[in-house]
Amino acid sequence: MTLAMAGGVSVATQTAASASASASASAPTPAPVRAAADTCSYPYVCLFKNGTRIGQFQDVTSGFQDLPSRPSGPNLVVQNTRNDDVAYIRRANGITTCLPPKTSIGIVSGTLTGIRIDSRSTC
Repeated sequence: MTLAMAGGVSVATQTAASASASASASAPTPAPVRAAADTCSYPYVCLFKNGTRIGQFQDVTSGFQDLPSRPSGPNLVVQNTRNDDVAYIRRANGITTCLPPKTSIGIVSGTLTGIRIDSRSTC
């Protein structure tokens, strides 16, 4: 499953675009996408900035966990490796995005302020 959202592009979309670009000798896959796919293990929801993991979360919570670092795009990737749990990310402008199990999104702009893992399997 891929997820596209306003202000973000899915890892699958970025990878597919990069595969097409590689076939025509263009730029390789962006480092943040590759790092996110390579270094976030089950059962975590991880945040990557410029290819470096800057946070990981594992616990199902009833409310949002604040992100004191307040990471922002561009080059920010959120990856949900959990098999049956969704993750919600909250932005500074109040918009909340649901990330289904086993998906990633790239945050192109905006600041993240919180994360919540929910035991529901669908958004």
